[in-house]
Amino acid sequence: MPLRIGFDLDGTVADMYSALHVEALKLFGEEVVAKSAYKKAPASPDGAEGELSLEPEDSPGTLAMAELHLTARQQMQLWDHVKKIENFWTTLPELEPGVIARIAKLASERNWEIIFLTTRPSTAGELTQLQSQRWLDAHGFRYPSVFVVQRSRGKIADALQLDAFVDDRPENCLDIAVESKAKVILVWHGHLKDVPAGAKRLGVRPVQTISEALALLEQLDDIRKQPGILRSIKRVLGRDHPDA
Repeated sequence: MPLRIGFDLDGTVADMYSALHVEALKLFGEEVVAKSAYKKAPASPDGAEGELSLEPEDSPGTLAMAELHLTARQQMQLWDHVKKIENFWTTLPELEPGVIARIAKLASERNWEIIFLTTRPSTAGELTQLQSQRWLDAHGFRYPSVFVVQRSRGKIADALQLDAFVDDRPENCLDIAVESKAKVILVWHGHLKDVPAGAKRLGVRPVQTISEALALLEQLDDIRKQPGILRSIKRVLGRDHPDA
C-alpha cells in the first residue's frame, strides 16, 4: 500500500508570514510593523503559553499574526485587506526554496499519496482551493489534492486514513495524534527544547525543517516494508525515545 501523507500549507511549506508582513507594511508602515524574535508556542485560549488543547486552529496565520506587532483591531484590518487581494494565496513564497518540488519528486519516486490541508479563508479571485492548487503546481507539484477545511484535523486525518501528517501547529498535531492513527511530525520554528511536553508524550516528532520531515517520512516508508513494523515506526518517530 502506498504511504498516504497529509501536509499543512501555511507555516509548514508556504511562507504566509512574509506575505502578511509585506501587506502590513503597506497598511501601517514600518514604525508599526516589526519582525519579532517570537520563538514560543502560541498561547492557549486561557493564556498559558506552550499548552496544547484539542481545539483546531482558530484561524490561518495565528502564529504569523503573533509575529507582527499589531493590535487586534489592526489584525482584523490586515485580514480585511488581504481578503480583497486578487488571488492572494498564489503569491506566497516557499518556506524552504524548492521544497514543493522535492515533495513531488519523492511522491513520484516512492509512490506516495499526498494530500494538502489548509484553513485559508476566501480572497478575491479564484476559489481558495484553486489558488492553492495553482501555487503548488507553480512550485513543481502537478495535480495536487487540496482540501480547504475548518473541522478537526484529527478526524479528517482518520477519515482519510492518513499514515503520516506534517504540520507546524502543536494543537493540530495533538488533535491528529489523538483522533487518528497517523504518525505526526511537527515542524517547529523555535528551539526544540521549547516544544510542548504534551506533544512529546503523544509521540509527535518535532523537526526544524521540512527537509528533516521528509527524511523521517522516507525512513517510515522504508520501515513499513520490513518486519517488526510497529516497534520500528515508534522508534523512528520518537515514541519510545527517552529524549523525544
